Amino acid sequence: MVTIKGPALFIAQFIGDKAPFNDLRSIAEWAGSLGFKGLQLPTLDPRFIDLQKAAESKTYADEVKGIVQEAGLEITELSTHLQGQLVAVNPVYDDLFDGFAPESVRKNPKARQEWAVQQVKYAAKASQNLGLTASVTFSGAFAWPFVYPWPQRPAGMVDAAFTELGKRWTPILDYYEECGIDCCYETHAGEDIHDGITFEMFLDNVNNHKRANLLYDPSHFILQCLDYLEYIDIYHERIKMMHVKDAEFNPTGRQGVYGGYQNWIDRAGRFRSLGDGQVNFKAIFSKLAQYDFPGWAVLEWECALKHPEDGAREGAQFIKDHIIHVTDRVFDDFAASGIDDALNRKALGI
Repeated sequence: MVTIKGPALFIAQFIGDKAPFNDLRSIAEWAGSLGFKGLQLPTLDPRFIDLQKAAESKTYADEVKGIVQEAGLEITELSTHLQGQLVAVNPVYDDLFDGFAPESVRKNPKARQEWAVQQVKYAAKASQNLGLTASVTFSGAFAWPFVYPWPQRPAGMVDAAFTELGKRWTPILDYYEECGIDCCYETHAGEDIHDGITFEMFLDNVNNHKRANLLYDPSHFILQCLDYLEYIDIYHERIKMMHVKDAEFNPTGRQGVYGGYQNWIDRAGRFRSLGDGQVNFKAIFSKLAQYDFPGWAVLEWECALKHPEDGAREGAQFIKDHIIHVTDRVFDDFAASGIDDALNRKALGI
């Protein structure tokens, strides 16, 4: 059995222009002071990591790794959520998603997509240079604007979307295989991979690629009313990463899962700081320990109510308290009678 590593922190929601949130060394020292043992790094801000340079220079990757290690932490994984989103974009979102890309490729969907693919590949090589085993991303989406079938979806539309999604991601996954890195998709609203069924549809279109894996985040399943514990039973062999994030769903007579176009603070489904929502983390950590989850318990803080620094401080202790230090022996070994093949055969009547 394997003890989950952690606690770690995904720093994307904490990055800012003031210390200690404006450079890697300072944020690592701050996170370490709260009890975190690892950092998950987004890859669009060169103040924290220059992704291309980390892919092309092992020396630079070692320097980045050394900065984090000097603070007593490890780099857990790299994130290309925003770049992965741009691998597949329905034209209805072109203008909105252009902001994720550099100005040189905006208003040019083909160039933007090529840039995104290269970015995600850089993350594979950079992860290899950093000595990591997995990286997280988004799948992007062609079919999301048609998630509710009204007007009725034309026959073959969804199949065409997933065929093209597989076509775009297969060569990326092949490169991840070359680098020895798992590509973990966060199942998330707004992505064509947003639950278990859509992940299976994706797998069908990438020939069940061994590097197509999952980041598990139960908060998104609370908002979808999906059984997030059975999800672990079904997909545990593909779950290589984890975000520890809480959420709540409180439907009313006025709104439900769609949220009525309300701001986060007024939605029936909301993300919450750890311990303030409805996720059963005791059951989650038990199941992941049962299935020998190999990765880190990484806090992703999102909450419309609580201050982020309070959420981080409380979250570090919350994760620490929930990680199960797995046993190295069977609890009833004290009553073992030893191995006696003859006795076993006699008791069985064989």
